[in-house]
Amino acid sequence: MFSGIVQGMCEVVAIDDLKNVRRISVRLPKKASKNLTIGASIANNGCCLTITNINNDTVSFDLMAETLAKTNLGYLKVGDPVNIERALKVGDEIGGHLMSGHIITTVAIIRIQNTKSHYTVWFRLPENLHKYILPKGFVGLDGCSLTVGEVRQNEFCVHLIPETLQRSLFGMREVGDFVNLEIDAQTQAIVDTVEKVLQNKGVQAA
Repeated sequence: MFSGIVQGMCEVVAIDDLKNVRRISVRLPKKASKNLTIGASIANNGCCLTITNINNDTVSFDLMAETLAKTNLGYLKVGDPVNIERALKVGDEIGGHLMSGHIITTVAIIRIQNTKSHYTVWFRLPENLHKYILPKGFVGLDGCSLTVGEVRQNEFCVHLIPETLQRSLFGMREVGDFVNLEIDAQTQAIVDTVEKVLQNKGVQAA
């Protein structure tokens, strides 16, 4: 599990296509590389990955075709940065919201509004996910726990503070970039449960 509080960015230093997997290696900041073991989990752009090799401050992850297809990790090149967060330990403070690191899809940035008073990023909203993205609800974007701002028919936005822009990839994201999306598990559970109850009663959900 993760909190959605990105600990920083690290550089992709190697990409190797092996049999049935693509191995991605990243160089971690010193603080993030302490006491790591093979088999531990680290979120890369919000996607939970298992460490398969450790070489000093460089760690490797093996990505299957499903992961490459459903996330933006398939677009990575050597030299690209990724958001990272180590898995939570018992007793850790949860500053964002609980996240599993299971990416459901990617969403495209369709516009960015940058003014003196706010920095707002708008995303294309897939029709099948509209019911899970609610104003003031939680959403995971590239591993960042964020509060949804406005939701429209086929788009939604988040408002970002300078700390988020400095600490994460959002400070360099551009229109057209694809961002990993994890919907809030509690929201999904509530929506799906209500829909099921209504269906059992013969009521069509709005």
